[in-house]
Amino acid sequence: MKFIVLVALFAVAAADSYRPAEYAPRYETPKYQTTRYEEPKYETAKPYDFTWSVKDDRTYNDFDHSESSDGKVTNGVYRVQLPDGRTQIVTYRADNYGYNADVKYTGEAKYPEYVQSNYKAATYSSASSYKPSTPTYSKPTYSAPVYTAPAYKAPVYAATPVYKTPMVQPKY
Repeated sequence: MKFIVLVALFAVAAADSYRPAEYAPRYETPKYQTTRYEEPKYETAKPYDFTWSVKDDRTYNDFDHSESSDGKVTNGVYRVQLPDGRTQIVTYRADNYGYNADVKYTGEAKYPEYVQSNYKAATYSSASSYKPSTPTYSKPTYSAPVYTAPAYKAPVYAATPVYKTPMVQPKY
């Protein structure tokens, strides 16, 4: 019984003198920071003006576009030559109230004239000379493959085996 009391006293003394190691990791609580959303700031629109056009007789491309803006209101016109021969002209204005377009067509649509084809479909009558023939099939002929025996030489064994003395490895 004295022994048990002595061990218990020693355990309490040892536990009291325990200090954590200095190299033990230390954890800090993370600090969360909320960011406030800010609306991006754009530059105010600057005035501009441009015009361009394409006219290519080989590919029949014919169109142009011009636009101008004072920074708040945009006005423009574009023109396109349509495949049917008409010209589409779009005049537009874009401002705080939205995009407003006026579309006009000039010219008259022209389509190619219909031409009767010279193609004549073949006609067959019941009295034609065509008679379907039944195909003839012949039974295929198979010949058995011809195999030749391989030409291997029989191994030659000596009456008594010849053993070589092993090489002795030098010791280092």
